[in-house]
Amino acid sequence: MLALIQRVTRASVQVDDQTVGEIDGGLLALVGVQPGDGPAQLERMTQRLLGYRVFADEAGRMNRSLADTGGGLLLVSQFTLAADTNSGMRPGFSTAAPPEEAERVFNQLVERCRAIHPGRVETGRFGAHMVVSLVNDGPVTFLLRA
Repeated sequence: MLALIQRVTRASVQVDDQTVGEIDGGLLALVGVQPGDGPAQLERMTQRLLGYRVFADEAGRMNRSLADTGGGLLLVSQFTLAADTNSGMRPGFSTAAPPEEAERVFNQLVERCRAIHPGRVETGRFGAHMVVSLVNDGPVTFLLRA
């Protein structure tokens, strides 16, 4: 499982010109599910999303996590994140989980984050063409692997 996280001052997802998810300050996470991702990866990614320290403390150092700040979390499924880009000029998708498996694991991630994070947890719409808007704060962007 992969997640490209970005610290944002705001972010939103639209499908067919309708906003389906939005947050103010917090993290936008583009999530790619890989074949075989299961409970261990799910738990590790949940811990990393909520516990990764990317927010400033009183001294201006990145010492606070989403769990510490109570900020929003916008989770967006993105199978292209798990693409194989090692050769050629076109991505391969055999390294991404099949849609049914990916949707199940992604939904479990959303449920787990909602169950333990006191802040707002929003999503895009799995499998839809989404328009993602964000204001990256920093910019601060990290690729997490679980």
